[in-house]
Amino acid sequence: MYRYLSIFTLVAAAAIGTSFANQTTTKVTIPFEKTSATDGEQMFLSYCAPCHGSDGRGHGPAAAALKTQPTDLTAISKNNHGKFPETHIVTVLRFGAEVPAHGSAVMPVWGPILGKMNQTNRQEKDLRISNLSRYLESIQRQ
Repeated sequence: MYRYLSIFTLVAAAAIGTSFANQTTTKVTIPFEKTSATDGEQMFLSYCAPCHGSDGRGHGPAAAALKTQPTDLTAISKNNHGKFPETHIVTVLRFGAEVPAHGSAVMPVWGPILGKMNQTNRQEKDLRISNLSRYLESIQRQ
């Protein structure tokens, strides 16, 4: 009798757990792995591509969880009269931005995250942000 009750309890607990696991949320988690500070493309693919896509056009696998489609990062220069706004991009990477797709300024603020990789080396954080910005400049289409 106790054996059947135990089995029933385990099956019920598994069914309840599965139903909670199948619920969807709008929280997007981006896996974070340390990349080379000198490789802007590798950083882009690790940190930006989940939302912006590996081609930068805004069709990443996590894009569906956002309220609106992420920005097409290959059109930054085109949207700024043919000039890449490096200072603005560095500022967004360092401090984040108020982006309607995210509902608030919840786009990852990569400056502090990149800085935590090596707490004592501010130069590495600056190098990472600079190389990521240069990579974004390199993928601009006219």
